[in-house]
Amino acid sequence: MSGRISMGLPRRGLMLMAGAAGVALAAPSRLLAAAPKGADLADVRAAIERQRPQAIKRLQDWIALPSIAAEGRNAQEGVSYMAELLRDAGFQSAAIIQTDGRPGVFGVMDNGAPRTVGMYFMYDVKQFDPSEWSSPPLEARIVERPGLGKVLIGRGAVNQKGPEATFLAALHALKAAGRKPPVNIVLVAEGEEEIGSPHFPQIVRRPEVLGALKKCHEVWMPFAAQTPSGGVEIDLGAKGLIEVELVCTTKAWGRGAVDDIHSSYKAELDSPVWRLVKALSTLVSEDGNDPAIDGWFENVKPLTPRQRELVAEEVTHTSEADRKKFLGIQKWVRDLPYRDALERLASQPTVNIEGMYAGYTGPGGKTVLPSKAVAKLDLRLVPDQTAAEAERKLKAHLAKRGYGDISVNVTGGYDPTQTEESSPLIQASLEVYRRAGLDVGLSPRLAGSWPGYIFTGAPVSLPAGHFGFGHGGRQHAPDEYYVIEAEHPKLRGMAGATEGYVEFLYALAAK
Repeated sequence: MSGRISMGLPRRGLMLMAGAAGVALAAPSRLLAAAPKGADLADVRAAIERQRPQAIKRLQDWIALPSIAAEGRNAQEGVSYMAELLRDAGFQSAAIIQTDGRPGVFGVMDNGAPRTVGMYFMYDVKQFDPSEWSSPPLEARIVERPGLGKVLIGRGAVNQKGPEATFLAALHALKAAGRKPPVNIVLVAEGEEEIGSPHFPQIVRRPEVLGALKKCHEVWMPFAAQTPSGGVEIDLGAKGLIEVELVCTTKAWGRGAVDDIHSSYKAELDSPVWRLVKALSTLVSEDGNDPAIDGWFENVKPLTPRQRELVAEEVTHTSEADRKKFLGIQKWVRDLPYRDALERLASQPTVNIEGMYAGYTGPGGKTVLPSKAVAKLDLRLVPDQTAAEAERKLKAHLAKRGYGDISVNVTGGYDPTQTEESSPLIQASLEVYRRAGLDVGLSPRLAGSWPGYIFTGAPVSLPAGHFGFGHGGRQHAPDEYYVIEAEHPKLRGMAGATEGYVEFLYALAAK
């Protein structure tokens, strides 16, 4: 997702074929150890065991069909496949909804249950360069990873097809056991999350979709929330986001040459690249670590005493050294102590340059004076900022300093989210994780982003968040992975995570 990460440090006895290679996977030592109170799920457990090869094959096939919104790749194929996956899992309806961008899916599963829950899926993934991967990104091979176990490597493996396919496996297992899920499900899926969900409101705010969501008690998305050692963190919200391109051209500026020209002419001509660099430097503090956009902190809500308490608790139940090692971190910003770094992560908006390009970037030199420069930024937002406010203030800031000719193209974005700790969604999550004997922490909010605002804000106005066992990593990066068979006894592989989703549905049904 758009920066959706877990820190969080955010089982099989059958033979399965992974691509052309057979991989033997050992059976889990623990099945439904945390089954809902009074529930006998032995039949579901047996179905999960029988269906392991099909569940992994389903995930591998899905990874083989990448839908990439940024590249306009496989939009219709991806949405059709998403709808087919829902129907196969037991949804009575899975309607494709066209938007001004990529289409979405609206699925309904009526199980005659007293309680209805909402769910969010995404079927799109980030771009990839196969040359950067140790295993082909669309083959979804299963390989041994020291310290983790057997992992499936592929684009979308954990963000977000792995957890979603695992949830679908839970529905297949319930169906195979002759059971109906204990809740009704309303599901909305989109194909533009990785570009900031610009058209997702067109899906959710359709009358039939909004009407169905109004019957729900909460909205959640599947998520591989465990650390490599099995611990888990529940996020009580998420930062908002806008993704933006700043484009500086000689033509719009009215200076320099209208096309690229030999660099020797720099002595008498202006450069849009240097102009963009100067403009970018006004957006942040001298060290680049604090936003300096005019009025940026006007609506920033500080952490509450309870939220600061949650950060303090996180410090006590997580390892700073393990966190640094997992993420490859050398130093925290400004050499802050661990707790201060975590408070910044939860509380501070950010201005980040994702990438820049101008002129020639190939091998060797090419003495050119470019006529255009582009910077791609993402700006993370915290309560009570809004995406609309962020766009307005960014444009005003640049214009005030004489950079009004630099175009500001917002490609997507959404507001921050917040969900109450006391909500049934969070309490059900805590119950299931704790019954499994896991070390569970609460976090004020996820530093990454997802379009949960569409559910927590009006007119839907429901608690929204994430749940799931399992672990994966390297989202948006080469060698993205999802754990299939875990080394650590408290970390669940795909089969154990499948069981966890069954447990969670029963926990929600009891609320």
